[in-house]
Amino acid sequence: MDFDLTNEQEMIRKEVRNFAKKEVAPIAPELDEKEMFSVDLTKKMGEIGLFGMFVSEEYEGQGLDYISYIIAVEEIARVDGSQAATIAAGNSLGIGPIYYFGTEAQKKKYLPKLCKGEALWGFGLTEPTAGSDAGGSKTTAVLDGNEWVINGSKIFITNAANDMTLGVTVQAISGKKENGRPEYSCFLVEPDTPGFKAVPMHKKMMWRASNTAELYFDNVRIPKDNILGKKGDGFHQMLKTLDGGRLSIGSMGLGGAQGAYDAAIKYAQERVQFGQPISKFQAIAFKLADCATEIECARNLLYKACWLRNKKRPFEKEAAMAKLYCSELMGRVANHAVQIHGGYGLMKDYGVERFYRDQKLLDIGEGTSEIQRLVISRYIGC
Repeated sequence: MDFDLTNEQEMIRKEVRNFAKKEVAPIAPELDEKEMFSVDLTKKMGEIGLFGMFVSEEYEGQGLDYISYIIAVEEIARVDGSQAATIAAGNSLGIGPIYYFGTEAQKKKYLPKLCKGEALWGFGLTEPTAGSDAGGSKTTAVLDGNEWVINGSKIFITNAANDMTLGVTVQAISGKKENGRPEYSCFLVEPDTPGFKAVPMHKKMMWRASNTAELYFDNVRIPKDNILGKKGDGFHQMLKTLDGGRLSIGSMGLGGAQGAYDAAIKYAQERVQFGQPISKFQAIAFKLADCATEIECARNLLYKACWLRNKKRPFEKEAAMAKLYCSELMGRVANHAVQIHGGYGLMKDYGVERFYRDQKLLDIGEGTSEIQRLVISRYIGC
């Protein structure tokens, strides 16, 4: 067994970590406070190659392995969850479905801009009445001649309503199967399509500097060729997309846990009480020891899941495990970090409260912790 990263992966970690410290860290608190999505920072992340990392070079991607991509997300999340969300959703949810299921024409039309970080793409699955129950979608798509007519709405869609948005992938009911159950297909919708409206969502507790949107479809007509893959493949496409997305969320949890731990141990070593740094007190030292141990476990679990994917071996169970464990780990570490900071941990000047807030969505997005446990239990035969 070889646990060493390749020289290329180590270089990616170093470069992204330096970028995050230099470009993201100084402005992250202000962007969070103002709920401001930064086009400038997003384009800078594109310039250093953080979009399209796993996409082949013929579509302007980096042609890298999945571990390299996960490391990049991890290092951004170590500093700021909002920017990590932009990267994770932009790659796994935005680029992924087009790259894996799109036609050659669709790939050539959209991927180059997306992979160069010149544009973003949304992933429209969740609806007001369909979250964990992805099969409960009510948005419909009816074929009318050479056009699909879409009606319905989506909610909590990342990267779907900003100046960089090039389009969204939308799951909709496109008919009925022989057994009477809904048939789902996915469609590509561009922002300027008549009847389509994307509205940014504000007043979020977390990821305040990422772009989240509600989508509305009122007799939206798109060309027949804007279907993604084959009619009826939508549900399968979405599930496959979520498998990869779970690895991204896992990397956000791992990176966020690492960032909160870094802040906690730095503060514990500097804060003096009763004549010595509080890191010397067993109550604090044991918290930090637990955090360090769990972070090491999480990294090994997540990287193994990515390794399985790289080897084209089944990874779905491990992806669910990694998403579950890394997400909840960040909650435990962020909680310890705030506790170690004491009263200062509740103040925005110290930053750990942002890790505390940003973590909660990881328990919810791309399959709640409850759904992950359901997925895992099925894989182990329960």
